Amino acid sequence: MTATRVLVLNSGSSSVKYQLLDMADGTRLAAGLVERIGEETSRLRHEPLAAGGDSRERTGRIADHEAALRAVSDELSADGLGLDSPELAAIGHRVVHGGLKFTEPTVIDDAVLAEIERLVPVAPLHNPANITGIRTARALRPDLPQVAVFDTAFHTTMPESAARYAIDVETADRHRVRRYGFHGTSHAYVSRATAKLLGKAPEDVNVIVLHLGNGASASAVRGGRCVDTSMGLTPLEGLVMGTRSGDADPAVIFHLTRVGGMSIDEIDVLLNKKSGLVGLCGDNDMREIRRRIDAGDEQAALAFDIYIHRLKKYIGAYYAVLGRVDAVVFTAGVGENAAPVREAAVAGLEELGLAVDGELNSVRSDEARLISPEYARVAVAVVPTDEELEIADQTYALVGKENS
Repeated sequence: MTATRVLVLNSGSSSVKYQLLDMADGTRLAAGLVERIGEETSRLRHEPLAAGGDSRERTGRIADHEAALRAVSDELSADGLGLDSPELAAIGHRVVHGGLKFTEPTVIDDAVLAEIERLVPVAPLHNPANITGIRTARALRPDLPQVAVFDTAFHTTMPESAARYAIDVETADRHRVRRYGFHGTSHAYVSRATAKLLGKAPEDVNVIVLHLGNGASASAVRGGRCVDTSMGLTPLEGLVMGTRSGDADPAVIFHLTRVGGMSIDEIDVLLNKKSGLVGLCGDNDMREIRRRIDAGDEQAALAFDIYIHRLKKYIGAYYAVLGRVDAVVFTAGVGENAAPVREAAVAGLEELGLAVDGELNSVRSDEARLISPEYARVAVAVVPTDEELEIADQTYALVGKENS
């Protein structure tokens, strides 16, 4: 029996998202999400896609990521899709930060895991959870190839002019301070899918990808290769996000330390967890923010305006970086579902060839689609991201190579 199944694990700071795919035909066999890990209100939602059964849900405290992955294993086993199946070829792990060392998917061994651990200081919210997922999966199936697919890998094609900060070179190199970028699996998938939507090859298309979720990032993709992206050394730089500030004058940190008496740890929490939309108006859910705006809430309206202003600045900046733009594409939770965000981000950019058709923009769909009018010089699109499929494709391609 040929093993063609790949289990994809996306271990976040308080969640585990998973999918089991059969790479022989791309069928999704099962999917699910464990969320609010460590809380009394933990929840696991499991969907047995291949069996066609009803989704199952369990609630109650799930103490940590190890308990979460064991619960996922139990749910898969209940569908006859357990981790002990001989049809399982590999487990693919999303790893947020791979530094410069990991530029492509990599089979995980002790040395690889140690290097991922060394990168924790630049991805403290994410890499520890990724590592826990890897360790637990290796313990459950020590005989199975485990593959790391790195968020940063797609961005390693950035030229040095985009990747370096203008600080002392020796200091930067000693401490590995540079712009790495994140959400790379999403940017890679969406940029290729956009080219397909336009009926062109990826190497013939220049795309600005806007990955807008609770975490948000933009990228400039020229001919299938990333040439700039908004996140930097960590996922804090760039766009306004749900709880992260995005771009801020570095001297804000000095000011808060000297004048505000805040510690570095307190400022870290402020910028990563108490800023962005939640810092501006108390909500990081775009649906709730829009509801408040419709009710006349001025604070929510200002937060939305700041969010859009930053987003529009990056569209313009990456238009300049690329020189020619074939498409601006929105993806991820906010990008795919918030029509007012898409409309506002493009408004006023008609001289750049950008426009949104109101009727097309208002349509809710899970399909990749154009939302720009026919006369627009630059296509505006919505392309649902599929990071799990991207991770599974890269994992299976590597395992097939290893076994050939």
